[in-house]
Amino acid sequence: MIPGGGQFINKAGGTVKARDEGPMRVQRALARAGVVSRREADLAVADGRVLVNGVVAQIGQSVDPARDIITLDGATVKTKITAHRWIVLNKPAATMTTRKDPQGRKTVFDLVEDVPGLVYVGRLDFMTEGVLLLTTDGTAAHALTHPSREVERTYIATVRGDAVSAAKRAKQGVQLEDGLVTPKNVQAHPLGARRWAFEITIAEGKTHEVRRICDALDLEVERLVRTNFGPVRLGNLPPGEARALTAAERTVLDAIIGKM
Repeated sequence: MIPGGGQFINKAGGTVKARDEGPMRVQRALARAGVVSRREADLAVADGRVLVNGVVAQIGQSVDPARDIITLDGATVKTKITAHRWIVLNKPAATMTTRKDPQGRKTVFDLVEDVPGLVYVGRLDFMTEGVLLLTTDGTAAHALTHPSREVERTYIATVRGDAVSAAKRAKQGVQLEDGLVTPKNVQAHPLGARRWAFEITIAEGKTHEVRRICDALDLEVERLVRTNFGPVRLGNLPPGEARALTAAERTVLDAIIGKM
């Protein structure tokens, strides 16, 4: 079942105790602290505006955020992270998965708390709806989207066409321009009026993958919703609203991230 809408917008998320990530490049430590972007951190270090323990930092220099004192333009940067923010958002349609949009369209960051260093985990295209994770833990975000982790995503596409035959074909694999995709699970459920709920679970994470699969199977997509990202379920969270991770979701995500 695809959840319906709501009017009250809840931007809240939750915190998770941070792991000790050990030494990292100074630019990453600055970006991770949320004071500048990664590109801005590169420029700041190159311009000599960053000091590590009172000494001008060098590009690529390794630092320990838990022990080293890092300053930017004379101000001490809090690089020791004790907790990370995690937000589960139900992304509405017609919303960009990006920090800023040159055309002024609404972005997912307009729908959540303004948290320094917050990044999204796995992009959803402009019209695709559903579960989207955001976190200040860049290492975790990388782990959850890395192909080797094979984190499963489930989508429900409202389609027109021969969805039953398409589901049978999809189970054998669908050849796209950038390779063969073999879904983990595919089901077709009738909705009436010659429309179907085409439910598909994949782990590859290719760009616009589900829409391209449907196109290859001669299905016309009217709506696309991601209902699961790994252990995180959309459930009854209304479009545009956010919540914290559950304890069960945190446990499974920690297991996935811990493989890195």
